[in-house]
Amino acid sequence: MGAAEELDPAGESAGQAGTPPGGDAAEPASRAHVERGLRLAELILASTQRAGPAAGSRLPTERQLSIDLGVTRSSIRNALALLEAQGHITREVGRGTFLREVASPGDAGGRGRAQMAGPARAAQPATADFAPADVMTIRRLLEPPAMALVVAWATAADLEEMDRCLAQGDRAATFEEFEACDLALHWCIMAASHSPLLAALYSAIDAARHGQVWGDLKRRSASRERRGQYQADHRAIVEALRSRDSGAAVEAMRLHLARVQEHLNVSDPAAGLTWR
Repeated sequence: MGAAEELDPAGESAGQAGTPPGGDAAEPASRAHVERGLRLAELILASTQRAGPAAGSRLPTERQLSIDLGVTRSSIRNALALLEAQGHITREVGRGTFLREVASPGDAGGRGRAQMAGPARAAQPATADFAPADVMTIRRLLEPPAMALVVAWATAADLEEMDRCLAQGDRAATFEEFEACDLALHWCIMAASHSPLLAALYSAIDAARHGQVWGDLKRRSASRERRGQYQADHRAIVEALRSRDSGAAVEAMRLHLARVQEHLNVSDPAAGLTWR
């Protein structure tokens, strides 16, 4: 089980058992946890690509990846969340996990970013075509009212996955790591609606948030203080979902997106809308 000891981002190897919570080694341990997750994500992607499947092909199940790589299923889930947030894969409720097509640097509009694969995404515009103001407008129209569906349909497993994304966000040591966790959490929340149509609609937003214009704007607006505010917002959203409080979940998501819009300083025609 050498692979599990080296790569398992759940921190389950015996060598980590003696680190006291909050001790002097807490920050290095957190960073190491994230780094192990990223390495495992890279290993999954590399092993999958070596097997030869094309973009749009289904990946092995979490159970099979766990057996093949010698790590726990929770570690595989964490790594897949990172790969999804980075644009390498897409996970579809009831269907499975699929590779995305990676555009070459010379592709018009691609800019080397991952593009969503599969027939349902064939007509989707290039991510570079989306203005940040457009992204925020549609997010604020779609995500807050969707919380009512998530309250109704989210399972215990969905809430557990949200908690894992939150924990990864707490451990994130860099802008890129935090953005990956943020993307994974929002996708996890929307997927918990168990609505294939909503998931298909949100996939366009997910693709837009991988675009270069969006990424550059987020990076310029990023700070440690704002990361803390976003995490507090995220916890409020997840807690409202766990409590099955639809009104609180809608309001928590609305306030969170209003904060993001304010930090990005982009015009948002939906800013004055409420869903009460």
